[in-house]
Amino acid sequence: MDAIKCSSSLLHRNKLSILFSNHNFPKIRAPNFKRLSRPAAQPLLLSAKDRRSVEAENVAVAEKPPKSERFLISDGLPSPFGATVRNDGVNFSVYSANSVSATICLISLSDLRQNKVTEEIELDPSTNRTGHIWHVFLEGNFKDMLYGYRFDGKFSPEEGHYYDSSNILLDPYAKAIISRDEFGVLGADENCWPQMACMVPTLDEEFDWEGDMHLKLSQKDLVIYETHVRGFTRHESSKIEFPGTYQGVAEKLDHLQELGINCIELMPCHEFNELEYYSYNTILGDHRVNFWGYSTIGFFSPMIRYSSGSSHNFAGRAINEFKILVKEAHKRGIEVIMDVVLNHTAEGNEKGPIFSFRGVDNSVYYMLAPKGEFYNYSGCGNTFNCNHPVVRQFIVDCLRYWVTEMHVDGFRFDLGSIMSRSSSLWDAANVYGADVEGDLLTTGTPVSCPPVIDMISNDPILRGVKLIAEAWDAGGLYQVGMFPHWGIWSEWNGKFRDVVRHFIKGTDGFSGAFAECLCGSPNLYQGGRKPWNSINFVCAHDGFTLADLVTYNNKNNLANGEENNDGENHNCSWNCGEEGDFVSLSVKKLRKRQMRNFFVSLMVAQGVPMIYMGDEYGHTKGGNNNTYCHDNYLNYFRWDKKEEAHSDYFRFCRLLIKFRDECESLGLSDFPTAKRLQWHGLAPGMPDWSETSRFVAFSLVDSVKREIYVAFNASHLATLVSLPDRPGYRWEPFVDTSKPSPFDCITPDLPERDTAMKQYRHFLDANMYPMLSYSSIILLLSPVDDS
Repeated sequence: MDAIKCSSSLLHRNKLSILFSNHNFPKIRAPNFKRLSRPAAQPLLLSAKDRRSVEAENVAVAEKPPKSERFLISDGLPSPFGATVRNDGVNFSVYSANSVSATICLISLSDLRQNKVTEEIELDPSTNRTGHIWHVFLEGNFKDMLYGYRFDGKFSPEEGHYYDSSNILLDPYAKAIISRDEFGVLGADENCWPQMACMVPTLDEEFDWEGDMHLKLSQKDLVIYETHVRGFTRHESSKIEFPGTYQGVAEKLDHLQELGINCIELMPCHEFNELEYYSYNTILGDHRVNFWGYSTIGFFSPMIRYSSGSSHNFAGRAINEFKILVKEAHKRGIEVIMDVVLNHTAEGNEKGPIFSFRGVDNSVYYMLAPKGEFYNYSGCGNTFNCNHPVVRQFIVDCLRYWVTEMHVDGFRFDLGSIMSRSSSLWDAANVYGADVEGDLLTTGTPVSCPPVIDMISNDPILRGVKLIAEAWDAGGLYQVGMFPHWGIWSEWNGKFRDVVRHFIKGTDGFSGAFAECLCGSPNLYQGGRKPWNSINFVCAHDGFTLADLVTYNNKNNLANGEENNDGENHNCSWNCGEEGDFVSLSVKKLRKRQMRNFFVSLMVAQGVPMIYMGDEYGHTKGGNNNTYCHDNYLNYFRWDKKEEAHSDYFRFCRLLIKFRDECESLGLSDFPTAKRLQWHGLAPGMPDWSETSRFVAFSLVDSVKREIYVAFNASHLATLVSLPDRPGYRWEPFVDTSKPSPFDCITPDLPERDTAMKQYRHFLDANMYPMLSYSSIILLLSPVDDS
């Protein structure tokens, strides 16, 4: 499925062109800003669009040192990038190689609401520019102050330049970005793209971490939970004060701790515009929004509208609330991984908005063809120029910030294969500083040693965190098992997902591949890598939920307003005989069994299991496998449904995760060998790897549990299994997915345990076990009591 499908689709990437962008973003009108104050000595900046015939060298620049009535101005320093508090002021530094003039715009929060600029200071290139870096140091009162930049230079898209001094641009290094106050609510004049501005940092933003440190859990021991900050608590059944926020997630961490999760993977939390393609949805009677957030505006800024106070309490509130979430997670032994979208930005193609990177230096930040077209390996209009020297340093700086300042424990890289593609203007001199004969590569060509991945992998800070690649992109580059890894990168194992789906639903020809998955996919990762390099998953945000995987043969995406043309068509799903929710009792029972089978396969496989939010209670999206645009019940965690499933499916999931944690053999640091692992068929030691086999069983020596026996019967026929003979011991059932709850998982404290055990005794005394169709079992060794 991955060869066709690219995960985390925004605007159903699989439909979009691959090389050059064709996404028809609407033309974005820049707000009509009023300039409140400007030193008389500074000339007005002319829009580059109004003077395209004028050579860049002739652009007017300041002839006198910058002046200001509010701030004391000095030269400033080129490092570090961004806005940095120093002594009694703030140093501003921004890279823009191809601009010929720069102006810093200071905007109060009240003026931002009125589309006014509080003060503009045009920079002097003789004193405020070092190489390609503009910089200035300002002293004054920055309370509730925001900032942005104007740059001027060529407006020549065919040469890759989009300079236009009428735009006020965001600093790529901005630590917080302010625009609208509330999630999903239009700005003034019903504007979906109101002017944005960057927060000016101050010294009074200290945060008390209370001694918090990175947990540094062994990756082989992780159980990852993919979740969405807003979706996790937005539903009214969450019954919390601030639903849909960082604070809301922090309040519900006890649920994850109860489930046994020790790592949460947050879907995009960088600043994005959820109104990016706001439109009325006639199917559901609400509006389509960018709910998932795979369209970044600011890579350093947490999503402001995920905070409880939004910009009413200024941007620092979002930063602190994100930190509180991380701190509270760490208190519970839960690591935090961020899903980062470093493959493209929200600026789209040439028809998209200009709010940051494009206006700062388009030819540097984006992968461009010789005539200025945008390469579209992301499927979303543009491709971030990851291996350009400046851009890769930007990426490393960004990741370092989230680790050191925000205490996150790692990253999952959306469409990570884009980071292995050569940059625009790729050649040895551009990348390494020296020419190498014959080293010229076409833009976008995959390279074996990508500089950006090299930098991340060998960075003294980043090398110690979790690094997970979605090892494919929308351009057809598929690297599962082959992603450049330096021995430390893991991958979303899309092949695990597809093989497990096929085998569990009873497709012929997958027994051997399923066994490989159970071993941690050594066919993909053996030779320098380990089982924990495989992130195993059956479901994720993109695609069917676990409940829908056993309910629908076909996607049902009409609610997206795109006539069911979006989303993946190859889901490897099975409805268990009848389509949809209203089915016979026997089909409902089979579906519950299949859900348990999938979960067992995830928990007994070597590698790192990942669970999608809501699958622990059987969340349904009604067969919609591409809910990127829904801020409604389709994407909301249903806490009422979770309570209904608490003693049933949720109990099963919780006990399986606990069992995995207790077993020494289900989180190995290396691939299992014959000393520990033995394969079986219907008879011990006689596995059947034939094309028609739908039965896979194995026993695993475990230093804690002695030995475990696991079997999967994916056939439509019941069978009687002969068990391995272990003198002095008897096999006892722990899991049987064909049994109703609570007998699907028999724990020592189960009130009716003895009665349940007697039902198996005559089979187990004969060293046999009956398995119904589409079922799985886990058996444990128990000493025989001779008395």
